[in-house]
Amino acid sequence: MSYKVLIPTAGTGSRLGNTTKYINKALVSIGNKPAISRIIDMFPADAEFVVPIGYKGDLIKEFFSLAYPDRKVFFSVVDPYEGPGSGLGYSILCCEQYLQEPFVFCSCDTLVREQIPAPDHNWMAYGEREDLSQYRTLDVINGRVKEILEKGTGRSTSKPYIGLAGIYDHTAFWKYMHEGDETAVLQGESYGLRELLHDGTITAYGLTWMDTGVPEELKQTKEFFHKKNDPNILEKANEAIWFIDGNVIKFSDNTRFISDRVKRGKILDNYVPSINGSSEHMYRYPMAEGEVLSKSITLPIFEKLLNISRDFWKPAELNPEQKAEFQKNCMGFYKTKTYERVSLFYKNFNKSDGTESINGIQMPTLREILDSIDWDWVACGNAGRFHGDYHFENILYDEKRDQFVFLDWRQNFGSSLEVGDIYYDLGKLLHGLIVCHELISLDEYEIEWNVDSIHFDLRRKWILTECEDFFMKWVSQNGYDEKKVRLMTALIFLNIAALHHYPYGLMLYALGKTMLWEVSEL
Repeated sequence: MSYKVLIPTAGTGSRLGNTTKYINKALVSIGNKPAISRIIDMFPADAEFVVPIGYKGDLIKEFFSLAYPDRKVFFSVVDPYEGPGSGLGYSILCCEQYLQEPFVFCSCDTLVREQIPAPDHNWMAYGEREDLSQYRTLDVINGRVKEILEKGTGRSTSKPYIGLAGIYDHTAFWKYMHEGDETAVLQGESYGLRELLHDGTITAYGLTWMDTGVPEELKQTKEFFHKKNDPNILEKANEAIWFIDGNVIKFSDNTRFISDRVKRGKILDNYVPSINGSSEHMYRYPMAEGEVLSKSITLPIFEKLLNISRDFWKPAELNPEQKAEFQKNCMGFYKTKTYERVSLFYKNFNKSDGTESINGIQMPTLREILDSIDWDWVACGNAGRFHGDYHFENILYDEKRDQFVFLDWRQNFGSSLEVGDIYYDLGKLLHGLIVCHELISLDEYEIEWNVDSIHFDLRRKWILTECEDFFMKWVSQNGYDEKKVRLMTALIFLNIAALHHYPYGLMLYALGKTMLWEVSEL
């Protein structure tokens, strides 16, 4: 039977902490798909969806418009979605007009592995957990629900209710939800189901359950859905990349970031995939053929990439006014942003600038090293076409076509969408040869930060060290300044340290400071 599915998304997802600071919990990434996509995958292709929205509800609507433009979805705005008068029951009641028929209720943090029954009878699903204290529970006898118990009142033989139910007797369900007033608002669908239980039977189904609304279980669920050949994407709180039905969707909480990315996509045409859809916080493009270079790199392929890159990095001819603007952008991009990002690092990780030795080498403060740099020399960059995040995880190689495709390009270089510093791309390329995202995702690094000493280490792939040696020779042979390339890479590590998770951010800082000290001594 064709039916509707109610997926409530109005809540703030407070149990997940900072994970939902920039995004609705239904969009938390699980194996390069948002949670709500995993839910949609559990239902038939002809299922229709009813989605109450509140907290960051615009992101839910944007996502559906790009990911599922042909699916039938009904949105209902929930106001208030937090504070007095709010509650799961209220969110459900906001959708009553769309659900005058049997339907399935599915919490936006519930995933199961088995096929979900149709709502051609009343049913509730349960899982298995040792600690029942945080769950509503079911007493189940002979495959039927005997009693629905509130949190903290379950018995040792009770089963945790997983927020997944089929509601066949919808007319009676809505009647009970209205009659339940504040209790129904707070308890949600379980209130209406408890009242239905007085009228007749509710079948109980035991399913293999994954709860994505709890940090520890969310982590386990991500590990379950992770595939060996998945792209190595280091997660950021305010950005995401999703792969849905042959398309790639990029999310950012920054609307300017998205709009500039879309404009830059047109500028970099023939080198990057063509964007075929966008919204305020997201854009979409078809998945390109090929394998990420980090998984297929060889020295011959790397040499091909550098030859292509030489053409891609087309120099820009600037008049005096444009040159002054370019150097101003360089100064802001390198000097100003570095000082700001370093301050953010100290704030985010509760650290301060010090003279700790790093891997046994005595160091001055980072401020002293930064102040000693000839920033005018740094700002005299090499103006031209640029990518902005040029490393192997953002480059595909299609062996059949012998073709490269560039992904996840930077949205701007200071005030310019067209002209950036080629040295920044060179520095980014070197940074990816030193730090391998795949190995970082496997925690193949060490960082120990003591009062007077810092020790760090990271595992590297042999092929990447070979590529680094080849690259630095190529840099010199093609007229670029090796010292400036290494300085760029050091600044890149320092700039991104504040943006990554603990303890990876600490390792990036230590690596960046070490490299900067070594370059300053040349």
